[in-house]
Amino acid sequence: MKILASVFFLLFFFATVSTAQEKVIVLATTTSVENSGLLNHILPIFEKKTGIKVKVVARGTGAAIEMGKRGDADAVFVHAKELELEAVQQGYFVNRHDVCYNDFVIVGPENDPAKIKGLKKATDAFKRIASSQSLFISRGDKSGTHVKELKIWEMAGINPKGQKWYLEAGQGMEKTLRIANEKRAYTLTDRGTWLAIRDKLDMKILFEGNPILFNQYGVMAVNPQKHKHVKYKEAMEFINWIISKEGQNAIASFKDKFGNQLFIPNAK
Repeated sequence: MKILASVFFLLFFFATVSTAQEKVIVLATTTSVENSGLLNHILPIFEKKTGIKVKVVARGTGAAIEMGKRGDADAVFVHAKELELEAVQQGYFVNRHDVCYNDFVIVGPENDPAKIKGLKKATDAFKRIASSQSLFISRGDKSGTHVKELKIWEMAGINPKGQKWYLEAGQGMEKTLRIANEKRAYTLTDRGTWLAIRDKLDMKILFEGNPILFNQYGVMAVNPQKHKHVKYKEAMEFINWIISKEGQNAIASFKDKFGNQLFIPNAK
């Protein structure tokens, strides 16, 4: 019995040591890179190369940045560059880099009740949706997509808040798309999530191509001077990898089942 007990003790000891030595970082990120499948594609490559496990917490961009500000994450990977640069200026983050981009598109029912297809400006599309009182589903979650949407409404000179035709989902991109699909409504989406689930939806892209719809993704590390417990060294290994040639090639190789590239790498 003593020998058996000793064996169990040694097994427990080595398992505990192994767990303690395992390197793990928390990556706060936006739902669009999670819903699209990008992280499932690139993280195994990084983890195999470095031995660092990445625990992903997907939120809207605003919530992901707040996680980093609180020190509840080691790095953030989001898509609201103005908010990111503001948070860097405030001292919460360091070493921000552009990583990749795609664009936003306006999707809706094929019959296009607001007649936005063929318009040249996103602001004109939003004006048509408002004037026709066609149902619009907003993410309403302070995500990068929501920030972009609010900017377009502002540029169009429209405050949709409280209007009967304007509903805030308070959900991630995939769920918002599904709600819009069920309600035969319009919504703004990043192209990556759209391409990842479009075959499950009875919707069409009705507006695209306006420069205002450019969608930049960036990565940054939580400032270790703000939160001494964060795993800054490991976070920087992830950042340096994702902006490296290998990381950028991994992003470029991610395509949907139809062969469409969902994100374009553009780290400098």
